[in-house]
Amino acid sequence: MKIFRYILVIMVLHLTACSEDYFDVNSSETTPTTTSLEPQYRIQGAIENTTGTAQYRSIREVLGVIQNGAQGTADYDSETWNYTFTTGRYFLWQNAYVYSLPNTADLIVLGTKYNAPNYVAVGKILRAYILGMTTDQYGDIVTKGTYDGESTMNITPEFVSQKEVYQTIFQYLDEAIGELDQESSIELNKENGDVLYGGDQQKWKQFAYALKARHLNHLSKKSSGDMAYDADAIIAACAKAINSNDVNAQKNYGGGTAENDNQPFSAHGYGSSRFDYFSEFFVNLLKNPLNLDTPYEDPRLSVIVPEAVNGGYQGIVIGTAVPKDNEGNSLKDNYSPGNGGFYTSAASPTYMFTYSEVKFIEAEAKYRKGDLSGAYDSFRTGVQADLEKLSVGSEDITAYLTLLDSEVGTTNINLSHIMVQKYITNILNAETWVDMRRMDYSSEIYPGLKRPENVNLDIFPGENDWIKAMMYEYNEEDRNYVNMPNNSPYVRLTTPVWWDQLE
Repeated sequence: MKIFRYILVIMVLHLTACSEDYFDVNSSETTPTTTSLEPQYRIQGAIENTTGTAQYRSIREVLGVIQNGAQGTADYDSETWNYTFTTGRYFLWQNAYVYSLPNTADLIVLGTKYNAPNYVAVGKILRAYILGMTTDQYGDIVTKGTYDGESTMNITPEFVSQKEVYQTIFQYLDEAIGELDQESSIELNKENGDVLYGGDQQKWKQFAYALKARHLNHLSKKSSGDMAYDADAIIAACAKAINSNDVNAQKNYGGGTAENDNQPFSAHGYGSSRFDYFSEFFVNLLKNPLNLDTPYEDPRLSVIVPEAVNGGYQGIVIGTAVPKDNEGNSLKDNYSPGNGGFYTSAASPTYMFTYSEVKFIEAEAKYRKGDLSGAYDSFRTGVQADLEKLSVGSEDITAYLTLLDSEVGTTNINLSHIMVQKYITNILNAETWVDMRRMDYSSEIYPGLKRPENVNLDIFPGENDWIKAMMYEYNEEDRNYVNMPNNSPYVRLTTPVWWDQLE
């Protein structure tokens, strides 16, 4: 349970906090926790809380929305968008503001104190990553006035607009890139705490550029103003970003006996019960990702998706229970279990950012510029990178790329090709929910995409009504209702976030 030893350093922030609590509502102040610790003793905790708590929670409640995995239970609330009744159990907010962001704040403070700008940079990169995940789920969030490692805590901070959050994210990333070029008094991996890049500052810079490209790409619906979509800026960031699978930002797990040494969505991970089965949509997409009249099965299918006990690959329809036979016996052995594939085994990494995603971002930007040849080249490279990441055999890779050349190529490349392949490579990454909203949940972009069965018709009555954002947690509403935006489910769940609005 090694992650929790890093959580202890911020326990004074939430005197009575537990898995069902946030900052003590009855306390107005807390004490900073950065005492005499040096930053090399804090970097591992910052990384592991970013991935093991914040990123895990960012994807857990939207698994059914983006239709990666299925619970196999009828009317399961997070799969049928019944967040009205589960707001208090949705914990990205808590995991971001209690467990993850404080560690990044301490890295920044301690890095400054000990003349170690490389640690400051890592703190800012991780902070940008966490704020990005959080704002992309909620919209307006808090960026300052919370724990900063120096001043007393204000439990009623002001919310800022998502546009302001994005400006802060870009500022953090630009500053971090510059700070990684400065001299430091402490080597980044001095205590083997850099469990992401082993102290390689160039790779951290590439990660920062990748994050910059990702967030610039989110602005695809913005055509005016100071935050308008800029394909050239995206392409320029991609050119300096992650450029091989060796630079993928991934948190590795040992697959040992400790729960926190297991991939969260593996059989013994703390999120295993949220990924009981693969979804029908995801499995069917892999069975024919190019949407050909004669289906061509993706070679990644058998790598990602475990075979059903009774053979074959079959997913569960989101929002439904596992079917039963005429005698009432469960037919679960006819369906592909969620645990045990490439991404859901005990030692499977948590991927924060991959080379293939960089190339798909680049492909989209080039496509929007009208550079179809360049878009296809980036798209093809992204597919190849993902196939190689999954150790698909060379013959299968060659056959698949040959098929892409004949069926897609520079003349037929379109957004559907790009987004489907990006969907496949970004499994278990909430970035997919950003993409689906940017693409307006289009079944032309994502062939076969439908709303879940048993969807909450009270809030989403029409076939074209899709969930647009998450509700804030009830404890934040109780504590900071004066500053928090309207949290009515009829408003929160149906109102697009800032980047999802045409401008």
